[in-house]
Amino acid sequence: MPVVAVAAGALVAASGVGLGLWTASDGDGDGASASRAAASPAKSPSPSPSRTYPLSRTPRTIPAVRDHTAERGPGWRPAKDHRVVVDDPALADEGRLIAGELGLAYAGEKDDRRAGDLRLELNRDAGANPESYTMTVRDGRVTVSAPGEAGAFYGTRTLKQEIRGTGAAPEGVVRDEPAKPRRGLMLDIARKHYDAGWIEDRIRELGDLKFNEIGLHFSDDQGFRIESGSHPEIVSADHLTKAQVKRIVDLAESRHITVVPEIDSPGHLGAVLAAHPDLQLRDVNGGAVRGAIDISKPGSAEIVDDLLDEYAGLFPGGQWHLGGDEYQALVVPDPEASFPGLAAAAREKYGSGATVEDLTTGWLNDRAATVRAHDRTPRAWNDGFFRGGSVRAAEDIRVAYWTGKEIGARQPAEYLSEGREVVNYNDEFLYYVLGEPLTFVYPTGERIYEQWTPLVLRGTTAVPERYDDRILGGSFAVWGDIPGAQTQDQVADGIRMPLRATVQKLWDPDEPELSWARFRDLADRLD
Repeated sequence: MPVVAVAAGALVAASGVGLGLWTASDGDGDGASASRAAASPAKSPSPSPSRTYPLSRTPRTIPAVRDHTAERGPGWRPAKDHRVVVDDPALADEGRLIAGELGLAYAGEKDDRRAGDLRLELNRDAGANPESYTMTVRDGRVTVSAPGEAGAFYGTRTLKQEIRGTGAAPEGVVRDEPAKPRRGLMLDIARKHYDAGWIEDRIRELGDLKFNEIGLHFSDDQGFRIESGSHPEIVSADHLTKAQVKRIVDLAESRHITVVPEIDSPGHLGAVLAAHPDLQLRDVNGGAVRGAIDISKPGSAEIVDDLLDEYAGLFPGGQWHLGGDEYQALVVPDPEASFPGLAAAAREKYGSGATVEDLTTGWLNDRAATVRAHDRTPRAWNDGFFRGGSVRAAEDIRVAYWTGKEIGARQPAEYLSEGREVVNYNDEFLYYVLGEPLTFVYPTGERIYEQWTPLVLRGTTAVPERYDDRILGGSFAVWGDIPGAQTQDQVADGIRMPLRATVQKLWDPDEPELSWARFRDLADRLD
């Protein structure tokens, strides 16, 4: 929103900042913020007798800050003689980044305090949300204090948006933290190849919006898109080199974003099976099953584990997506009759009453053990978890809930009542499927902003509030079912507002104060 500048007598040249007055309301309907500020006004930082300041207003950012205490004062504007200083060398990257973005000098670790300083501090509060921060604008300075580096980074993102939106940061104190710890974008780079530079641009965009995950689904029936040393024969012609992936991972880490890799199995392995047809699943009549690996063969586990082990060294983040969805052996009326080899393997491994579902669950558990050995937390699509059976999915495998359309579909509350942690990928709101096949339509930011919350896991119905703590967050997902339907630039433009709406609902659990029209206008000003 525009800042109202009013000259009230002589300017205070000694301040070095602030050429205007911050108003409590600029006509955008921010009555709640103005009321909070009026209820507990802070003392002015000794303004000149010839100049007074009304209470500042809450800054407008995406996502919205959770709390702002208004104060009287000129606010802060960046100037060429201002410094960025840190109190801990761990914040050097964050300090250098914001200094470059605002055109300031990065001065490193300093104990002295000068007019105009932007100071980043670690308070090491072990009990606080590590992504939280406090930003204080007072006496012509800005201080961002946080228990961890991520929180300090998010404070600089708020400041960057304030400067981009209005040219200045309002006087007062922002206290902010996310409602949900997992805030992501997933890219299907297997069906549609994306340039490394395009992915890097998305990471910069995500960082500024305070997302903290980017998923890369890089193996599917249509392609395997990252260079491999253990199995080069499976890699598609258009792919990312490991050097490119390392740059992507390094950039993501600098923005406190975890790259979550996904090698989907035991289905969606067509690109791998094209080079290893001996491992392809065949039905009772000898017909090949597209994309499905034969989980009864030792060689199947060996090749998938080879890949999981190899890429664990390339993706150092703590999360790993195992896939687990749409295994075609389980979409027939009688899996045991259609796939007697799988049925026999299930009975041999798990007992006389075991089923193909049990063998498939055992496969998921074995792959989870492989990534767990690399200190990764596994997740899998919800249709890879089954009701009943003699084999249960390991308790630490998080549910990536995307659909309620699978055979034998289970309500989201079933997973939550079992005590499982869930990440929301609701295909009704958060699926951007290229070409809009089947019943998919491109999601709009407006619909997400007005109708979706993390509790809405399936369709349009929310699960009970008592499950909120088990829903870790959510992820917008871009799928390349018809890869030529949009160019990379069209994808970036198409997901722009949905991403902003999604992170608003993941960061702040309250009903948004802005209407959709005003939220969209704000996004245009901040970009």
